[in-house]
Parts: sequence; structure tokens; C-alpha cells
Amino acid sequence: MRNSFRVTDPRTLKAVAHPLRLRLLSLLRSDGPATASELARTVAESSGLTSYHLRELAKYGFIEEDPDQRDARERRWRAVHRYLSWDNAEMAATEEGREAVAAIRQRQIELLVRSNGEFEAQAASWSPEWIEAAGISDDVVRLTPASLTELYQRWEDVLRELAARDADAPAAEQVVIHYSAFPRRPAPEGPAEEAEGESE
Repeated sequence: MRNSFRVTDPRTLKAVAHPLRLRLLSLLRSDGPATASELARTVAESSGLTSYHLRELAKYGFIEEDPDQRDARERRWRAVHRYLSWDNAEMAATEEGREAVAAIRQRQIELLVRSNGEFEAQAASWSPEWIEAAGISDDVVRLTPASLTELYQRWEDVLRELAARDADAPAAEQVVIHYSAFPRRPAPEGPAEEAEGESE
């Protein structure tokens, strides 16, 4: 599997932003090659529907047929790239690009919610160490765009370093990682309240 797929066409980004397609792609990345029927059982959809969306993912270059087919009667698919990336400024230059980025960000939020729900549903089966380590955090700080870009790069570097270190560790599990950062402007102050009392 190659490392990254750099998307430059908003139509390509929009194609993968479909909720079921993004979920199928995520499953192929995390769990390895699978058939439409196998994926259909996992996502509780018909194999005809998953087969259609798999073909669409293949058309745009996100997945391909697995060369190691176990059964000639069934087509197995595999993810082509581990990560998807795009240039936010480039996408923001057109309405289509802005819509595509907004759609895929919404899918990512839905994935975060689903991942949290799955963890909570299985909480009793995880060790105290995993219960302590897992979670969500947030903060608000003042940064420049350059510092935020640097933060992302450092985060990626540390994540790859730790993933390589733990690749063969017996205690290692798949961990779903989400991180996001958006600038915000504080709410403007409302109009000053009038002093209480009667006017003259």
C-alpha cells in the first residue's frame, strides 16, 4: 500500500466523501482486502450496493483489485493508499472544492462519533490501561498559520515514530486517531445594556 494519495480534483474528493464509500475505504485500510459480500456483512448493506460503491472507489483510484485473489469467483479489493490529502487553499478556490472539503470533514466527524460509540459499547472488554489511555481532549490556544502547520507536521512525525516502534509489540492494538484544528473568532460583545431606571 502506497503512503498518500494527493487529491487535486474536487470531483475526486467529493466522490470519496460519500458516507458508505468512506467507510468501505476505511475498512479496507484497517482490516485489509475484502470482497463486496464480506464488506456488506460488516456495514449491514446489500452486496450489490457495496459492489457499486467499490467500483466507484476503484474508478477514482482509491482502491484496486487485490492481486492475491483467494477465490476466482469473487473479486477482492484492497486500498491503494494509506492516507488521503489535499490542499485546502486550492480546494477553497471554487464552490465545488469548498463543498467537497465540507462534505469529507463531516464524514470524518461522523467517523469520530462512530469510533467513540464502538469504544464505549466495548468498554468492559478493554484493560484498565486502555481505558486510561483512550479519550478525547481539546484546547484553545493562539497560534499563527505557520505554527499550526508545524504542529501538524510534528504530530505526524511523532505518530509515525511511535507506530514504527510498536508495530510488533504484543500489547499493541489498532488505534483510531483523529485530530483537527480550526481558527475561531470570539463572539462579539453584545450591545451595552441600558441602565435600569426611568428615563426623563
